[in-house]
Amino acid sequence: MANLKDIRDRIVSVKNTRKITEAMRLVAAAKVRRAQEQVLRSRPFADRLARVLENIQSRMRFEIADSPLLQDREVEKITLLAITGDRGLCGGYNSNIIKRTEQRYAELKGQGFRPDLVLIGRKAIGYFQNRSSQYNIRATFTDLEQVPTSDDAQTITSEVLAEFLSQSTDRVEMIFTKFINLVSCNPVVQTLLPLDPQGIAQADDEIFRLTTKDSRLTIEKDAGPANEQPPLPSDIVFEQSPDQLLDALLPLYLQNQLLRALQESAASELASRMTAMNNASDNAKELAKTLTLDYNKARQAAITQEILEVVGGSCS
Repeated sequence: MANLKDIRDRIVSVKNTRKITEAMRLVAAAKVRRAQEQVLRSRPFADRLARVLENIQSRMRFEIADSPLLQDREVEKITLLAITGDRGLCGGYNSNIIKRTEQRYAELKGQGFRPDLVLIGRKAIGYFQNRSSQYNIRATFTDLEQVPTSDDAQTITSEVLAEFLSQSTDRVEMIFTKFINLVSCNPVVQTLLPLDPQGIAQADDEIFRLTTKDSRLTIEKDAGPANEQPPLPSDIVFEQSPDQLLDALLPLYLQNQLLRALQESAASELASRMTAMNNASDNAKELAKTLTLDYNKARQAAITQEILEVVGGSCS
């Protein structure tokens, strides 16, 4: 039978671990609320930008616009922008993105393209830098805010945009985690550059809501209105030419697209951490019950043994 002190120490350790995992779950829940507020604050700008682009699109064909962000060119070099987190303890969130990036990199290389990587987050950076002989890393970004801001998106957009405009890369693809619900997040690949003129004015931001259901925290994602801003007047006159307006507005649209991907990834990471810490707390609770039962059995056995020794000594 195990030593009573060892079992008692392990019970204390498991209970302390449960306190830590429960605290981490609550912290992740609070940060999800901040992510929700960030999405809501960024919506008016995104809606107004979509309205302006929609109005410009009604006056000209984007396909004939002389904007380098809209022009397709012969693709030889492709940049993969992989978004992971700086921290672990969030289930398979980081590993799923890394696996999807490896898979996409191998696909492009097998098709004769020359891929390279722009990595966001310490987990992806550490993994691929340890395999630098196999992967070409163009740039890395770390220490972003847990709830991404427009400043974070602007820094990354400037790097990616400079590479694309200088023709150092012909296409940029984002690999990020699409938030579905509390227990389901899906790694997806989305073309960031060149921009798609067909979907330029479609706003599909999501609102992440943290609610309580059956006395448990849960995250829901609601599709927001397509556009809350009123249409621009039909008789409005632009002083600049449409091409000049596109050159000024498309980088902002690109930044907004990247910000949405960062927010989506942040919500997915926090939801994954909430789920992982909740599972860890439940496992710790069950383990503490099992250890308590083992402790009681061992204690009862020790008491029984002492009684038998006293009875045996009195009979002799």
